[in-house]
Amino acid sequence: MNRDDVDWRGYLPSFITPFTEDGKLDLDSAAALVDYYADGGMHGIAVNGTVGEWFSQDVGERRAMAETTVSQAAGRFPVLIGCTDYTARQVIALANHALGVGAAGVFVSAPPYAKLFPNEIIAYYEEISAGIDGPLVVYNWPHGSGVEIDTDLADRLADIDRVVAIKDSTPNPDQFFATSQRVLDRVRVFGPYMSVRGVEELRAHGGDGFIAGGSLRGRQDPGFWESVWAGDFDAAHKYAVVGDRIFAELWLPGGWAGRWGGYQSQLKLIMRMQGQPSGWVRRPRLEITDRASIDALRAALAGEGLLPGSST
Repeated sequence: MNRDDVDWRGYLPSFITPFTEDGKLDLDSAAALVDYYADGGMHGIAVNGTVGEWFSQDVGERRAMAETTVSQAAGRFPVLIGCTDYTARQVIALANHALGVGAAGVFVSAPPYAKLFPNEIIAYYEEISAGIDGPLVVYNWPHGSGVEIDTDLADRLADIDRVVAIKDSTPNPDQFFATSQRVLDRVRVFGPYMSVRGVEELRAHGGDGFIAGGSLRGRQDPGFWESVWAGDFDAAHKYAVVGDRIFAELWLPGGWAGRWGGYQSQLKLIMRMQGQPSGWVRRPRLEITDRASIDALRAALAGEGLLPGSST
């Protein structure tokens, strides 16, 4: 398999996992969020990834999230399911379930905590590839896995049979763009193209899409990619100028945490402020509760016109 075996592209929100205030899985809100994204023109969703708090779900809950989101999407857009775990055997079991219920593909990071060496990462993805019957996305998430899939390693991973894409969340933009150019001929690349620098990369070399936490700008997020596909790089640049500013206001460098709390905690709070189907985080994550932080976040969002009734 290679990039031509799938048609994924554009803006795919990383899908939060809704929990109730007392920590129960809220599948009704998950279904409502699928509809919200479909109505907003998103090009797909990525479930049970980092913002999906896979690490605080048990296997049954992860399977329930896959079943609910795939069923609710009903073919309106591709649903990718995160299957990261500690061993290839565990990943394969989750992946085969997800593919069996109709997921378009699965995405997997290097296993947390283990800090594998490059030859071990190759063997890990080769084992997963041999154990599943569907498209596989390599997820480079150094903040969570403790290892960086650099350009040379990505080049090797791109040749593994079922690998059709890479979701690259490196904090190193130089490395990302080098990787993109190296592997685009074989796999689809999803990463931080929705920046001023990224627009120039898309203009010069191309790229496939972005899988990012939620959708804070609504229809504008998929609209960025539709501008690129239409060759309207001026419109894409205007979006990116604002996007670079908003990112710096809300998130820490590298995008691994919010300025007022954990990534998932801040994202869910923003979504609640915006009136999106959301929910609360589950421990070990904690909610943002201090009034000064909440007020500062609300002011930042209002200043960018990102709250109902606000405008820039």
